[in-house]
Amino acid sequence: DRLLLDGAGIGGILVLLHAFLDVKGTILDKMHYLLYYIAPAMNPRFLCLVDAADPAQLVPVSTNVRVGQAVETVGQAGRPKTITGFQTHTTPVLLGFKDRAEMAGTEYAALSSVMEGVVLVEKLPEPPVTA
Repeated sequence: DRLLLDGAGIGGILVLLHAFLDVKGTILDKMHYLLYYIAPAMNPRFLCLVDAADPAQLVPVSTNVRVGQAVETVGQAGRPKTITGFQTHTTPVLLGFKDRAEMAGTEYAALSSVMEGVVLVEKLPEPPVTA
């Protein structure tokens, strides 16, 4: 859930900060290409679901997910809701800075506990119909 820092992103930011110590001699002179070091720190937050039946094909799955503001659930008993004020969207979805996603339907189940990036999902078996 974006709790860990990205090493490549932090490294790129540190290179740029070090170059800005002498901005007239580096960035504004002949080393303008150092601005490209900020690129590893930029990555969009998205959610794309892929069918786990054939991971070699990477077939995208379009299903409903709830996207809402993240709620801290550490230490709470049971299965508390992890989001509040949610909206239902169809994947693929772009997530905001403080947003979190969870599965809305019962057709698919995620194989990952973190719903960010590319997530493998498997189709759930349909419950038997009793007459």
